[in-house]
Amino acid sequence: MPFLPFYIPRLKRLKIVVVGGGYAGIAALVTLLRHMPEADVVIIDPRFEHLKITHLHETFRYPLDDFLIPFSILENRFGCRHVCAELNPSESVLRQWQNDRFLEVNNEILEFDYLLLASGSPVMQVNKPENVFDLLDFMAISGSDVFHEWLNKPGAIARSVSVIGGGATGIQFLFEIAHFLRRYQIGCNLRLVHGENRVLNQFPIGFSTYTQSKMTELGIEFFPDTRYLGQQGEQILLGDNLTGREFNLHSSISFLFIGKKLETRFSANIFGQVVVEGTVLPNIFAAGDCCIYRAPGSNTMTAQSAVRKGMLSARNILRHSGALRLLEPYLHRDLGYVVSLGPMDAIGWLALEGNVVGGMPAMVIKELVEAQYDLLLTGLDTYLV
Repeated sequence: MPFLPFYIPRLKRLKIVVVGGGYAGIAALVTLLRHMPEADVVIIDPRFEHLKITHLHETFRYPLDDFLIPFSILENRFGCRHVCAELNPSESVLRQWQNDRFLEVNNEILEFDYLLLASGSPVMQVNKPENVFDLLDFMAISGSDVFHEWLNKPGAIARSVSVIGGGATGIQFLFEIAHFLRRYQIGCNLRLVHGENRVLNQFPIGFSTYTQSKMTELGIEFFPDTRYLGQQGEQILLGDNLTGREFNLHSSISFLFIGKKLETRFSANIFGQVVVEGTVLPNIFAAGDCCIYRAPGSNTMTAQSAVRKGMLSARNILRHSGALRLLEPYLHRDLGYVVSLGPMDAIGWLALEGNVVGGMPAMVIKELVEAQYDLLLTGLDTYLV
């Protein structure tokens, strides 16, 4: 059995329920079963597959199936169980679960010793016409299929394409779309609409400078300080943040990336245990985008932080169940961040946020990070504690 410091087993077979099968949930699952193979782990998730959501922009090059891992495969690989359901508990429900040590789902009672909330943060949804797509659409259909299906409609001509949102997700989709249009020789105007004065404004300015220069090279039109107001037919309605002027532009297809909802993030202590109105729920932990740790470690809404929180909460569940109950604080600092700029380019930082790297060095970092997570999915943990 792999060594886990400060863990002296007291129970041979824990019952653990993990709500959410994203990055945090899977990282916790692998960690739990690595240190306690006999544990009875149930994953509750509304999907039938684990989705590597940070790869969705790559579906303009690869099939969506490349980024889906059926929970049935994970069940066979790790000996866990998947229950297809969606749970969105309130704080009062969490209190009840802490007292009862069971929950009901699909008319089944699931008893647990520990429960881990790893349900992520839902993508913001808006009402939109059929020629506007968002991240939820790409969870069901690949980027290449979106274009091919649209262009196969009678009389369809893609004269202009708009991407709304210049954050990391929007930028990654923007560059994949640009290369897709070139690869298939689809002649149309591509533009980016962003509400701030520069793209990737949550990162050092070097990110923006490099990315916007690459946009210019690809002939991508940029509308900074511009907000999206809606779309009717093939007209996109925009507003100038500086002057207040509203105007229309032609847009055959629009892609909307306006971020994640932050309404229901739970609070957790430095060890990952959920805190409700100042009271720690000792048998309920949280990890990933659904929670904020009151700790020095990173609370960024990234796959990197989700994986680290998932691992830490799993280790602390085992420690809490043991004889010593000496828990590990969450101190993880982000080691870097990379934004893909198409098949052969990227921009990122490594070790220190001011250490900005672009081009091939950033691509190498990206490939290493992705390979590390793929190894975790096979049960091989190469992450440093």
